[in-house]
Amino acid sequence: MRLMLLTSGTRGDVEPFAALARYASARGHRVRLGAPEHSGVELSGIDTVGLGMDLNRMVRTHGLSLWTAVRRFRSEIRPGMREMLGAAVRETLAFGPDLVVHHPLVLTAPAVADALGVPRVLTEFVPVATPTREFSAPGTPESVLSTVGAVSSDPGRFNRRTYAVPRGGARLFQADVKRACAQLPGGRAPSPATGSRATLMAVSPHLLPRPADWPDRVHLTGAWHETAPEVAPDPAVAAFLSGGPYLVASFGSMAAGDPHARGRAIVAGARAHGLRTLLLTGWGGLALPGDSRGEDVLAVPAAPLDVVLPGAAVAVHHGGAGTVHTVARAGVPSVTVPFLVDQHFWGRQLHRLGIAAAPIPYRELTPQALAAAVGEALAHREPARRTGDAVRREQGLCNALDVLTGL
Repeated sequence: MRLMLLTSGTRGDVEPFAALARYASARGHRVRLGAPEHSGVELSGIDTVGLGMDLNRMVRTHGLSLWTAVRRFRSEIRPGMREMLGAAVRETLAFGPDLVVHHPLVLTAPAVADALGVPRVLTEFVPVATPTREFSAPGTPESVLSTVGAVSSDPGRFNRRTYAVPRGGARLFQADVKRACAQLPGGRAPSPATGSRATLMAVSPHLLPRPADWPDRVHLTGAWHETAPEVAPDPAVAAFLSGGPYLVASFGSMAAGDPHARGRAIVAGARAHGLRTLLLTGWGGLALPGDSRGEDVLAVPAAPLDVVLPGAAVAVHHGGAGTVHTVARAGVPSVTVPFLVDQHFWGRQLHRLGIAAAPIPYRELTPQALAAAVGEALAHREPARRTGDAVRREQGLCNALDVLTGL
Protein backbone atom coordinates (compact mmCIF):
# COMPACT_ATOMS: atom_id res chain seq x y z
CA MET A 1 0.00 0.00 0.00
CA ARG A 2 0.92 3.64 -0.44
CA LEU A 3 0.15 5.30 2.88
CA MET A 4 0.04 9.07 3.37
CA LEU A 5 0.34 9.94 7.05
CA LEU A 6 -0.53 13.52 7.99
CA THR A 7 -0.01 14.99 11.46
CA SER A 8 0.25 18.38 13.12
CA GLY A 9 0.91 19.72 16.60
CA THR A 10 3.84 19.26 18.96
CA ARG A 11 6.24 16.39 19.63
CA GLY A 12 3.55 14.19 21.17
CA ASP A 13 1.54 14.40 17.94
CA VAL A 14 4.50 13.52 15.71
CA GLU A 15 6.27 10.69 17.58
CA PRO A 16 3.42 8.15 17.20
CA PHE A 17 3.06 8.89 13.46
CA ALA A 18 6.82 8.49 13.03
CA ALA A 19 6.61 5.12 14.81
CA LEU A 20 3.80 3.99 12.50
CA ALA A 21 5.73 5.20 9.43
CA ARG A 22 8.79 3.15 10.38
CA TYR A 23 6.72 0.10 11.33
CA ALA A 24 4.72 0.09 8.09
CA SER A 25 7.79 0.79 5.93
CA ALA A 26 9.65 -2.12 7.52
CA ARG A 27 6.79 -4.37 6.39
CA GLY A 28 6.99 -3.38 2.76
CA HIS A 29 4.54 -0.50 2.50
CA ARG A 30 5.40 2.78 0.78
CA VAL A 31 4.89 5.47 3.40
CA ARG A 32 5.20 9.24 3.29
CA LEU A 33 4.85 11.31 6.45
CA GLY A 34 3.69 14.93 6.40
CA ALA A 35 4.71 16.56 9.67
CA PRO A 36 5.24 20.02 11.18
CA GLU A 37 8.64 21.66 11.06
CA HIS A 38 11.20 21.34 13.89
CA SER A 39 9.13 18.92 15.96
CA GLY A 40 12.18 17.61 17.80
CA VAL A 41 11.34 14.06 16.70
CA GLU A 42 14.01 11.91 15.04
CA LEU A 43 12.72 11.35 11.49
CA SER A 44 15.80 9.87 9.82
CA GLY A 45 14.99 7.00 7.50
CA ILE A 46 11.41 8.19 6.96
CA ASP A 47 10.16 9.68 3.68
CA THR A 48 9.08 12.99 5.20
CA VAL A 49 7.66 16.24 3.85
CA GLY A 50 7.27 19.39 5.90
CA LEU A 51 3.84 20.90 6.47
CA GLY A 52 4.99 24.13 8.11
CA MET A 53 3.28 25.34 11.32
CA ASP A 54 6.17 25.23 13.76
CA LEU A 55 4.06 25.04 16.92
CA ASN A 56 7.12 24.01 18.90
CA ARG A 57 8.74 27.39 18.17
CA MET A 58 5.65 29.22 19.39
CA VAL A 59 5.58 27.16 22.58
CA ARG A 60 9.28 27.76 23.25
CA THR A 61 8.84 31.49 22.66
CA HIS A 62 5.50 32.20 24.29
CA GLY A 63 4.56 29.14 26.35
CA LEU A 64 1.42 27.12 25.75
CA SER A 65 -1.88 28.09 27.32
CA LEU A 66 -5.41 28.91 26.28
CA TRP A 67 -4.77 32.65 26.61
CA THR A 68 -1.58 32.41 24.57
CA ALA A 69 -3.57 30.70 21.82
CA VAL A 70 -6.19 33.47 21.88
CA ARG A 71 -3.58 36.25 21.76
CA ARG A 72 -1.57 34.58 18.99
CA PHE A 73 -4.51 33.37 16.90
CA ARG A 74 -4.33 36.07 14.21
CA SER A 75 -0.58 36.61 14.20
CA GLU A 76 0.70 33.01 14.37
CA ILE A 77 -1.84 30.23 14.79
CA ARG A 78 -4.12 31.05 11.87
CA PRO A 79 -1.28 31.73 9.39
CA GLY A 80 0.42 28.52 10.55
CA MET A 81 -2.78 26.51 10.12
CA ARG A 82 -3.32 28.02 6.68
CA GLU A 83 0.17 26.95 5.61
CA MET A 84 -0.26 23.46 7.04
CA LEU A 85 -3.69 22.88 5.47
CA GLY A 86 -2.45 23.91 2.05
CA ALA A 87 0.72 21.83 2.31
CA ALA A 88 -1.28 18.76 3.33
CA VAL A 89 -3.35 19.01 0.14
CA ARG A 90 -0.35 19.70 -2.09
CA GLU A 91 1.83 16.90 -0.72
CA THR A 92 -0.95 14.32 -0.70
CA LEU A 93 -1.84 15.07 -4.33
CA ALA A 94 1.83 14.73 -5.26
CA PHE A 95 2.19 11.34 -3.52
CA GLY A 96 -1.00 9.74 -4.83
CA PRO A 97 -1.68 7.39 -1.90
CA ASP A 98 -3.99 4.41 -1.61
CA LEU A 99 -4.99 5.53 1.89
CA VAL A 100 -4.78 8.73 3.94
CA VAL A 101 -4.24 8.49 7.71
CA HIS A 102 -4.55 11.80 9.50
CA HIS A 103 -4.53 13.74 12.74
CA PRO A 104 -7.78 15.64 13.59
CA LEU A 105 -6.01 19.01 13.08
CA VAL A 106 -5.37 18.22 9.40
CA LEU A 107 -8.79 19.51 8.37
CA THR A 108 -8.11 19.23 4.62
CA ALA A 109 -7.42 15.48 4.74
CA PRO A 110 -11.08 14.50 4.10
CA ALA A 111 -11.27 16.73 1.01
CA VAL A 112 -8.05 15.55 -0.59
CA ALA A 113 -8.87 11.88 0.08
CA ASP A 114 -12.28 12.36 -1.54
CA ALA A 115 -10.71 14.15 -4.51
CA LEU A 116 -8.35 11.21 -5.03
CA GLY A 117 -11.12 8.67 -4.51
CA VAL A 118 -9.27 6.89 -1.70
CA PRO A 119 -10.38 6.07 1.87
CA ARG A 120 -9.13 7.95 4.89
CA VAL A 121 -8.62 6.99 8.50
CA LEU A 122 -8.80 9.41 11.44
CA THR A 123 -6.27 8.99 14.25
CA GLU A 124 -6.82 10.23 17.81
CA PHE A 125 -4.42 10.23 20.75
CA VAL A 126 -7.15 11.51 23.03
CA PRO A 127 -10.84 10.99 22.16
CA VAL A 128 -11.88 14.50 21.15
CA ALA A 129 -13.67 13.59 17.91
CA THR A 130 -15.48 10.40 18.93
CA PRO A 131 -18.47 11.17 21.19
CA THR A 132 -19.55 8.93 24.04
CA ARG A 133 -22.06 9.05 26.87
CA GLU A 134 -19.41 7.79 29.30
CA PHE A 135 -17.32 10.97 29.57
CA SER A 136 -17.30 14.53 28.30
CA ALA A 137 -15.01 15.77 25.54
CA PRO A 138 -11.48 16.19 26.91
CA GLY A 139 -10.70 19.88 27.26
CA THR A 140 -14.29 20.95 27.90
CA PRO A 141 -14.11 23.71 30.54
CA GLU A 142 -14.75 22.33 34.01
CA SER A 143 -16.85 25.36 34.92
CA VAL A 144 -19.25 24.64 32.05
CA LEU A 145 -19.48 20.97 32.92
CA SER A 146 -20.21 21.59 36.58
CA THR A 147 -22.80 24.26 35.86
CA VAL A 148 -24.72 22.56 33.07
CA GLY A 149 -24.22 19.02 34.33
CA ALA A 150 -25.70 19.94 37.69
CA VAL A 151 -29.07 20.65 36.09
CA SER A 152 -29.02 17.88 33.50
CA SER A 153 -31.36 14.96 34.09
CA ASP A 154 -29.33 12.84 31.66
CA PRO A 155 -25.55 13.31 32.21
CA GLY A 156 -24.76 10.81 29.45
CA ARG A 157 -26.71 12.83 26.93
CA PHE A 158 -24.94 15.97 28.10
CA ASN A 159 -21.54 14.27 27.75
CA ARG A 160 -22.20 13.62 24.07
CA ARG A 161 -23.15 17.25 23.53
CA THR A 162 -19.77 18.46 24.79
CA TYR A 163 -18.11 17.08 21.66
CA ALA A 164 -19.58 20.03 19.80
CA VAL A 165 -16.88 22.17 21.46
CA PRO A 166 -13.90 20.74 19.49
CA ARG A 167 -16.06 20.65 16.33
CA GLY A 168 -16.75 24.35 16.85
CA GLY A 169 -13.01 25.03 17.04
CA ALA A 170 -12.53 23.44 13.62
CA ARG A 171 -15.10 25.81 12.12
CA LEU A 172 -12.77 28.72 12.86
CA PHE A 173 -10.65 27.53 9.92
CA GLN A 174 -13.39 26.98 7.32
CA ALA A 175 -12.12 29.77 5.09
CA ASP A 176 -8.58 28.39 5.27
CA VAL A 177 -9.80 24.91 4.34
CA LYS A 178 -11.66 26.36 1.36
CA ARG A 179 -8.56 28.26 0.24
CA ALA A 180 -6.39 25.12 0.50
CA CYS A 181 -8.93 23.09 -1.46
CA ALA A 182 -8.59 25.45 -4.42
CA GLN A 183 -5.60 23.22 -5.36
CA LEU A 184 -7.89 20.22 -5.85
CA PRO A 185 -9.19 19.14 -9.27
CA GLY A 186 -12.18 21.34 -9.93
CA GLY A 187 -10.90 23.97 -7.49
CA ARG A 188 -12.93 22.92 -4.48
CA ALA A 189 -13.65 20.03 -2.12
CA PRO A 190 -16.05 17.31 -3.31
CA SER A 191 -19.44 17.54 -1.61
CA PRO A 192 -20.87 15.91 0.38
CA ALA A 193 -17.76 14.78 2.25
CA THR A 194 -17.17 11.07 2.79
CA GLY A 195 -16.79 9.93 6.39
CA SER A 196 -13.62 8.29 7.66
CA ARG A 197 -13.46 4.57 6.89
CA ALA A 198 -12.17 3.92 10.42
CA THR A 199 -10.83 5.69 13.49
CA LEU A 200 -7.61 4.54 15.09
CA MET A 201 -7.67 5.41 18.79
CA ALA A 202 -3.97 5.13 19.64
CA VAL A 203 -4.65 4.75 23.35
CA SER A 204 -4.06 1.90 25.78
CA PRO A 205 -7.26 0.03 26.69
CA HIS A 206 -5.68 -0.42 30.13
CA LEU A 207 -5.74 3.36 30.59
CA LEU A 208 -9.03 4.03 28.81
CA PRO A 209 -11.42 1.06 28.63
CA ARG A 210 -13.48 1.13 25.44
CA PRO A 211 -16.82 2.93 25.88
CA ALA A 212 -19.77 0.68 25.04
CA ASP A 213 -21.29 3.21 22.63
CA TRP A 214 -18.29 3.71 20.33
CA PRO A 215 -19.14 2.42 16.83
CA ASP A 216 -17.43 -0.65 15.40
CA ARG A 217 -15.30 1.46 13.07
CA VAL A 218 -13.40 2.84 16.10
CA HIS A 219 -10.39 0.67 16.91
CA LEU A 220 -8.70 1.04 20.31
CA THR A 221 -5.26 -0.10 19.19
CA GLY A 222 -3.02 0.65 22.15
CA ALA A 223 -0.39 3.39 22.04
CA TRP A 224 2.00 3.61 19.07
CA HIS A 225 5.41 3.15 20.64
CA GLU A 226 8.71 2.20 19.06
CA THR A 227 10.95 -0.16 20.97
CA ALA A 228 13.97 2.09 21.28
CA PRO A 229 17.48 0.64 21.36
CA GLU A 230 19.20 0.73 24.73
CA VAL A 231 20.61 4.23 25.23
CA ALA A 232 23.23 4.93 27.86
CA PRO A 233 22.23 8.04 29.81
CA ASP A 234 24.58 10.93 30.43
CA PRO A 235 27.19 9.87 33.04
CA ALA A 236 25.86 12.39 35.56
CA VAL A 237 22.33 11.01 35.11
CA ALA A 238 23.55 7.41 35.32
CA ALA A 239 25.37 8.17 38.57
CA PHE A 240 22.26 9.84 40.00
CA LEU A 241 20.02 6.90 39.13
CA SER A 242 22.22 4.52 41.08
CA GLY A 243 22.22 6.64 44.24
CA GLY A 244 18.97 5.56 45.88
CA PRO A 245 15.18 6.13 45.56
CA TYR A 246 14.25 9.08 43.40
CA LEU A 247 11.39 11.04 41.86
CA VAL A 248 11.35 12.12 38.19
CA ALA A 249 9.67 15.39 37.22
CA SER A 250 9.04 16.51 33.64
CA PHE A 251 6.54 19.02 32.22
CA GLY A 252 7.50 18.64 28.57
CA SER A 253 6.65 21.76 26.59
CA MET A 254 4.53 23.34 29.33
CA ALA A 255 6.07 26.67 30.33
CA ALA A 256 3.24 28.79 31.73
CA GLY A 257 3.59 30.27 35.23
CA ASP A 258 6.65 30.26 37.51
CA PRO A 259 9.09 27.39 36.76
CA HIS A 260 11.22 28.16 39.84
CA ALA A 261 8.23 27.91 42.18
CA ARG A 262 7.30 24.58 40.60
CA GLY A 263 10.85 23.29 40.95
CA ARG A 264 10.93 24.34 44.61
CA ALA A 265 7.59 22.62 45.30
CA ILE A 266 8.69 19.38 43.64
CA VAL A 267 12.01 19.18 45.47
CA ALA A 268 10.33 19.91 48.81
CA GLY A 269 7.62 17.33 48.13
CA ALA A 270 10.23 14.69 47.27
CA ARG A 271 12.32 15.46 50.34
CA ALA A 272 9.25 15.08 52.55
CA HIS A 273 9.31 11.38 51.60
CA GLY A 274 13.07 10.86 51.60
CA LEU A 275 13.28 10.87 47.82
CA ARG A 276 15.92 12.46 45.63
CA THR A 277 14.76 14.54 42.63
CA LEU A 278 15.65 14.23 38.96
CA LEU A 279 14.35 17.46 37.42
CA LEU A 280 14.00 17.44 33.61
CA THR A 281 13.69 21.15 32.86
CA GLY A 282 12.59 20.74 29.21
CA TRP A 283 11.46 23.91 27.49
CA GLY A 284 11.45 25.99 30.66
CA GLY A 285 8.49 24.54 32.53
CA LEU A 286 10.76 23.59 35.44
CA ALA A 287 13.78 25.31 36.99
CA LEU A 288 15.86 24.65 40.07
CA PRO A 289 16.05 27.67 42.40
CA GLY A 290 19.24 28.22 44.34
CA ASP A 291 17.62 27.59 47.71
CA SER A 292 16.58 24.06 46.62
CA ARG A 293 19.95 22.83 45.38
CA GLY A 294 21.66 19.90 47.04
CA GLU A 295 23.33 16.57 46.46
CA ASP A 296 19.88 14.96 46.37
CA VAL A 297 18.82 16.97 43.30
CA LEU A 298 19.94 16.80 39.67
CA ALA A 299 18.51 19.20 37.10
CA VAL A 300 19.17 18.48 33.41
CA PRO A 301 17.41 19.73 30.27
CA ALA A 302 16.37 16.23 29.17
CA ALA A 303 16.95 12.51 29.58
CA PRO A 304 15.31 9.52 27.86
CA LEU A 305 12.17 8.74 29.85
CA ASP A 306 12.32 5.06 28.93
CA VAL A 307 15.69 4.94 30.70
CA VAL A 308 15.06 7.04 33.82
CA LEU A 309 11.48 6.07 34.64
CA PRO A 310 11.67 2.30 35.35
CA GLY A 311 13.73 2.83 38.51
CA ALA A 312 11.75 5.81 39.79
CA ALA A 313 9.52 5.70 42.86
CA VAL A 314 7.09 8.22 41.39
CA ALA A 315 6.77 10.53 38.36
CA VAL A 316 5.47 14.09 38.42
CA HIS A 317 4.33 15.24 34.97
CA HIS A 318 1.86 17.41 33.06
CA GLY A 319 -0.40 14.60 31.88
CA GLY A 320 0.14 14.82 28.12
CA ALA A 321 -1.02 11.69 26.28
CA GLY A 322 2.47 10.58 25.27
CA THR A 323 3.95 11.06 28.73
CA VAL A 324 0.97 9.35 30.36
CA HIS A 325 1.58 6.22 28.30
CA THR A 326 5.35 6.30 28.82
CA VAL A 327 4.96 6.55 32.61
CA ALA A 328 2.28 3.86 32.66
CA ARG A 329 4.44 1.56 30.53
CA ALA A 330 7.25 1.97 33.09
CA GLY A 331 4.92 0.83 35.87
CA VAL A 332 5.46 3.98 37.93
CA PRO A 333 2.72 5.82 39.89
CA SER A 334 2.05 9.43 38.96
CA VAL A 335 1.30 12.88 40.24
CA THR A 336 -0.18 14.86 37.34
CA VAL A 337 0.01 18.64 37.23
CA PRO A 338 -2.26 19.50 34.28
CA PHE A 339 -2.05 22.80 32.42
CA LEU A 340 -4.74 22.57 29.74
CA VAL A 341 -6.94 20.58 27.37
CA ASP A 342 -6.56 16.79 27.57
CA GLN A 343 -4.14 16.88 30.51
CA HIS A 344 -7.00 17.36 32.99
CA PHE A 345 -8.77 14.39 31.39
CA TRP A 346 -5.76 12.12 31.73
CA GLY A 347 -5.07 13.27 35.28
CA ARG A 348 -8.59 12.34 36.37
CA GLN A 349 -8.46 9.07 34.45
CA LEU A 350 -5.20 7.90 36.02
CA HIS A 351 -6.53 8.78 39.47
CA ARG A 352 -9.77 6.91 38.74
CA LEU A 353 -7.74 3.83 37.77
CA GLY A 354 -5.84 3.96 41.07
CA ILE A 355 -2.38 4.49 39.57
CA ALA A 356 -1.99 8.20 40.34
CA ALA A 357 -2.74 10.77 43.00
CA ALA A 358 -5.55 13.25 42.47
CA PRO A 359 -4.30 15.80 39.90
CA ILE A 360 -3.02 19.19 41.05
CA PRO A 361 -3.73 22.04 38.57
CA TYR A 362 -0.46 23.87 37.95
CA ARG A 363 -1.67 27.08 39.60
CA GLU A 364 -2.33 25.13 42.81
CA LEU A 365 1.04 23.41 43.04
CA THR A 366 2.65 24.09 46.44
CA PRO A 367 5.21 22.14 48.51
CA GLN A 368 2.42 21.01 50.83
CA ALA A 369 0.13 19.91 48.00
CA LEU A 370 2.92 18.07 46.24
CA ALA A 371 4.09 16.32 49.42
CA ALA A 372 0.57 15.04 50.06
CA ALA A 373 0.18 13.92 46.44
CA VAL A 374 3.51 12.08 46.43
CA GLY A 375 2.40 10.21 49.54
CA GLU A 376 -0.84 9.26 47.81
CA ALA A 377 1.00 8.16 44.66
CA LEU A 378 3.44 5.99 46.59
CA ALA A 379 0.46 4.06 47.96
CA HIS A 380 -0.42 3.13 44.36
CA ARG A 381 2.86 1.41 43.48
CA GLU A 382 1.45 -2.09 43.12
CA PRO A 383 -1.49 -1.15 40.82
CA ALA A 384 0.92 0.96 38.74
CA ARG A 385 3.30 -2.01 38.44
CA ARG A 386 0.51 -4.30 37.27
CA THR A 387 -0.68 -1.71 34.76
CA GLY A 388 2.86 -1.39 33.42
CA ASP A 389 3.06 -5.14 32.88
CA ALA A 390 -0.19 -5.03 30.88
CA VAL A 391 0.67 -1.94 28.81
CA ARG A 392 4.07 -3.35 27.85
CA ARG A 393 2.36 -6.39 26.33
CA GLU A 394 0.26 -4.27 23.96
CA GLN A 395 1.00 -4.28 20.23
CA GLY A 396 -0.39 -0.90 19.21
CA LEU A 397 1.53 -0.53 15.94
CA CYS A 398 0.72 -4.07 14.85
CA ASN A 399 -2.97 -3.57 15.65
CA ALA A 400 -3.06 -0.27 13.75
CA LEU A 401 -1.44 -1.68 10.63
CA ASP A 402 -3.76 -4.68 10.71
CA VAL A 403 -6.73 -2.29 10.57
CA LEU A 404 -5.23 -0.28 7.72
CA THR A 405 -4.37 -3.29 5.58
CA GLY A 406 -7.80 -4.82 6.21
CA LEU A 407 -9.77 -1.86 4.83
